[in-house]
Amino acid sequence: MEACMGKSSRGRGWGLIAGIVATALVIVAGGVAQAKPNDRHAKGPHGCVPGEPTGAPGIGDEYYPNYGNGGYDVAQYDLDVAYDPANDHLDGKATIAATATQSVCSFNFDLVGLDIRKIKVDGKKARWTRDEHELTVTPKRSLERGNDFEVVVRYGGLPSEFTIPGLPIRTGFMATPEGATVAGQPEVAAGWFPVNDHPLDKAAYDFEVTVPQPYEVAANGFLRDVDEHGNRTTWEWEASEPMASYLATIDIGFWDVTTGTTADGLPVYDAVSSNITGGLRDQIDSSLARQGEILGVLSDAFGAYPFSTVGAIIPNQDDLRFALETQTRPVYSKLFWLDDGVPVNGDGVVVHELAHQWYGDDVAVARWKDIWLNEGPATYAEWLWAEHEGQATPQEIFEATYDAIPADDPFWLVEVADPGVENLFDNQSYVRGAMTLQALRNEVGDGSFFAIMREWAASKSGGNGTTEEFMALAEDVSGQQLDDLFDVWLFTASKPPPSAVQPSAAGRAVRPTIAQPAREYAEGWLADVQERLRLGRY
Repeated sequence: MEACMGKSSRGRGWGLIAGIVATALVIVAGGVAQAKPNDRHAKGPHGCVPGEPTGAPGIGDEYYPNYGNGGYDVAQYDLDVAYDPANDHLDGKATIAATATQSVCSFNFDLVGLDIRKIKVDGKKARWTRDEHELTVTPKRSLERGNDFEVVVRYGGLPSEFTIPGLPIRTGFMATPEGATVAGQPEVAAGWFPVNDHPLDKAAYDFEVTVPQPYEVAANGFLRDVDEHGNRTTWEWEASEPMASYLATIDIGFWDVTTGTTADGLPVYDAVSSNITGGLRDQIDSSLARQGEILGVLSDAFGAYPFSTVGAIIPNQDDLRFALETQTRPVYSKLFWLDDGVPVNGDGVVVHELAHQWYGDDVAVARWKDIWLNEGPATYAEWLWAEHEGQATPQEIFEATYDAIPADDPFWLVEVADPGVENLFDNQSYVRGAMTLQALRNEVGDGSFFAIMREWAASKSGGNGTTEEFMALAEDVSGQQLDDLFDVWLFTASKPPPSAVQPSAAGRAVRPTIAQPAREYAEGWLADVQERLRLGRY
């Protein structure tokens, strides 16, 4: 994600900004226990015979041990939901196709709030229990390793919103005056459907969303059909490329839709609230019109765009304070195009979220502690775009950033590769993540650097990666030993020495000096980042 810009004030005090920045939000798992589960016939824990294997209630992430679930892998979610904005009520039927990765007599989904009405596994009624955000399902017969199976869950109630403790921000399934916005990170999906809620278990998605007329629905992927029946409309969307659960979105409102293709023939579908007008709308339309150009710059750096469509969703929501890289179609706050109420250029946030389609979406983190692998490249893409626009080079922004933050600032006191849950989405993951990449470029040279970035995207396409895997790939591609570099930038909680920001002999193609206009741009960029963090705009 990316934080909304607050360009009028230029503050300092990086270390006082906790847990805020551009592309990704942390929400601590929580939930409302379901009323009474139908477990009166249980033989033992979860209805299993004592000693029978059960799926783990977490996928093994050390930062979020209860996120995701073990024992199975999901291939497809078919989500048939009806939502009424008048009362914020959702009725859902989730059909989940999965494969058992071990023999189990029960398995878990993540689900917050929402009432369970019925569950079937392979067409037969199943028992279930609830414990906070865990939904444990016990099928009539145990599942053997390698078995494909289908779960149908019927549920309903009020979908869940989430907040980051101590921070003024809404995330999750957010009711709005115009409908609903669905965006958040890492926890959002479990607030509106039962899910294996961790990036390690990517899946394809089909959405059938029924809303009262004249509401409309925008989502990931391709619009397959629109079916009007009575006073309601069902919108069918298909997202067939593997997707992490937090990237799934359905957004309900009144949309002005623009379709077309980029110069390379990529289908574009943009949905902007029809109530966003005037100069603000002009600035938004100007940025979205450059998506093809932006993808061209990013493709030159990172390799071919990884998905089959692209676009944007921009609701008219005053308290939406972030942008999120929802796959193929990021959700943006309109505030990125406003500065104290005055419409401004917002191309940078589009660059950031489109870069996430490579790093964050197609290549997802294997562990939430590795979030810099998402945010560092997306922030670095902003630096590449600044160079494309003739404003400053990445090296100039790198040096200006280094110079602007004193050694005793708490900004430097976080290990980027292991920041801890409280600092997971603080500015270190973004800014120091990008600085790490420029330091790598300086060390190995342009050719090896961009080869590393392209190979990371290509070799991990559709999957996940860790910091250690990225480091190993960088050494393999460059043929250099890079332990010292990564130790300084990723694993040391202090400001690197001045020599760490200067190009090496191998990186001599990178400009080492900063012209005054470029320094002014770089310092302005840095101040904008700090201000949006201070304002709590992500």
